[in-house]
Amino acid sequence: MKSSRLVSILLLLQTRDRMTAAELAEALEVSVRTVYRDVEALSAAGVPLYGDAGHAGGYRLLGGYRTRLTGLTRDEAEALFLAGVPGPAAELGLGPFLAAARLKVRAALPAELRGHADRISDRFHLDAPGWYADADDTRFLHTVADAVWNNRVLYAIYRRWREPTDVERRLEPYGLVLKAGRWYVVAGPGPRTYRVDQILELTASDDEFTRPDGFDLAAYWTAHQRDFHDRLYRGEAVVRLAPGATLARAVALGGEPERDGWTLMSVPIESVDHALGEFLRLGTDIEVLSPPELRDRITRTVAELAERYGNLLTDSGD
Repeated sequence: MKSSRLVSILLLLQTRDRMTAAELAEALEVSVRTVYRDVEALSAAGVPLYGDAGHAGGYRLLGGYRTRLTGLTRDEAEALFLAGVPGPAAELGLGPFLAAARLKVRAALPAELRGHADRISDRFHLDAPGWYADADDTRFLHTVADAVWNNRVLYAIYRRWREPTDVERRLEPYGLVLKAGRWYVVAGPGPRTYRVDQILELTASDDEFTRPDGFDLAAYWTAHQRDFHDRLYRGEAVVRLAPGATLARAVALGGEPERDGWTLMSVPIESVDHALGEFLRLGTDIEVLSPPELRDRITRTVAELAERYGNLLTDSGD
């Protein structure tokens, strides 16, 4: 709606000081022409907006103008309380601050929205780590976070998976990412990605580094995940799936239905060893056609299981 968009323009300029029409259009997902019309509407309503021309130009609010149109909607309040994850905040040393902020926001909400926020907290809890994952060693997390915030160089001894395993690294930390309960630091030069729990020793320095202009942490992480997936799944298996069987990556790729109701499809695999464990979980709902090595491994494993459990049945019968 236009009214909501006008408020968004005010809040964006209030928080970012100056933005071009193109930047506003991208943030609001509208055309530049629409932004021009909205700015004219705000000016006509008496909002002190000023536009600078040229390379460094853009729109800004004059005279320290601040809008009070910052009230949360019901959906925004629910999203805010759902997004509050105390575990990661505590790991970063921000637990008390998160609790205080949530308390202040809750106190400022109207009674109706306060009730909805409380319902969210009572009914939803976000637990990012997996069931059987050991807790990460995050003793250096606060130091890393402080270096990220203050653009300070870190000197680390880092454990990687290939030889030599323990290496010395000079890190220019650009940002921290929490993925499935595990912390990663994105650092230059490179940049490259490091697991915080694999840092064996860490020394914070007073040396400052210059963060690359325009570095986008979210965009980097998305590209990193995509590249990691491409490097990880280098093989392919051809399988048949029984009706109703689920295999997330295979279903996402689609398949070719057969007359008996089964589905023929190609599935990316990391390795024969990894695929063996993944496919055995599906039991009789999957048939592996290729590669031959994987099919043979599954055949041998199933034969060994049959012999083992067959012996147990025989012994119990005696």
